[in-house]
Amino acid sequence: MFKKAPDFWWRTWPSLTAVLLFPFSLFYGLISGLRMFKAPRASAFIPVICVGNFTVGGTGKTPFSLMLWEHLHKMGHNPAFLLRGYGGRLKGPVEVDVKRHRYTDVGDEALLLARKAMTIVSADRPKGAKLAEQLGATIIIMDDGFQNPSLKKDLSIILVDSETAIGNGLCTPAGPLRAPMWAQMAKADLVISVGGAKRSAAVINRAKAKNIATDQAHIAPMFTSGIDGEDVLAFAGIGRPQKFFNSVEEAGATIKQRIEFPDHHPFSTEEAEALYLAALEHDLLPVTTSKDFVRLKHNEDTMISKLTAKTAVLEIEMKMDDGKALADAIDLLPNQLYSNK
Repeated sequence: MFKKAPDFWWRTWPSLTAVLLFPFSLFYGLISGLRMFKAPRASAFIPVICVGNFTVGGTGKTPFSLMLWEHLHKMGHNPAFLLRGYGGRLKGPVEVDVKRHRYTDVGDEALLLARKAMTIVSADRPKGAKLAEQLGATIIIMDDGFQNPSLKKDLSIILVDSETAIGNGLCTPAGPLRAPMWAQMAKADLVISVGGAKRSAAVINRAKAKNIATDQAHIAPMFTSGIDGEDVLAFAGIGRPQKFFNSVEEAGATIKQRIEFPDHHPFSTEEAEALYLAALEHDLLPVTTSKDFVRLKHNEDTMISKLTAKTAVLEIEMKMDDGKALADAIDLLPNQLYSNK
């Protein structure tokens, strides 16, 4: 219904628009909530860790999944990423090849993950898990899919944005929730606040009251040498562009212009030209996210190529503030696995 998450979703008190949409929200919430309690259609022979969120929009699932891969790899695992491949035409199951596939094939997030390790795109997650097993994976990191019951999950990690939390607490389209909180909390194993407490404190306290483990993490720039001290034109088409803008400023750049696009936005020739000329006219360095750059890079349009050549990329990473609850949850995986299979 919405190309971009509307502002009224994130207000503490429901707006008039949210009230008018509430009947649709109630119906959607009932269907999505009950669906989460359906028995899984299949179980994998290796552990499945799901990285999800309660709401529509970005909470940092991709950088968290990359951090989790590093942790599991150091433990001796051969982790594989599994995701639906939002925005891509291939239904899978298919292993992503960064040299052959484009974002129009498998989605931008899949290409980012595939730079690190084995990545499987599959609309049917059980079939994707089976392919990962056949290719030698010892554990699966499922990016998104928390609300999808088709594949049994051994550990569900839920990320909560500290700035927006669960917004007005209503299900889409009246609010940002993908399903009612009663259903989602019942299926969560670990809830992680990204960016501190702030608005997410109530959600964290609710999780603790239900004896759900909690932890904290934050996003930090990885490389700042390219933009530190620069005047920049920052543009992003991600779920929460403000998080990117904050990281740009944290990296030492001064944002003179900021331009937001909808999540997973495919850039047109006209948009690329406008960005390029605006940066040229005001002597600004264009800077964007790695996810946006993937969509720019794999485009043969001349104007988009000119913008790509001029644009800097701010790479970010997820870091745990403590990480004990996450480590404990991972350590328990073998026992959970043997007792449930």
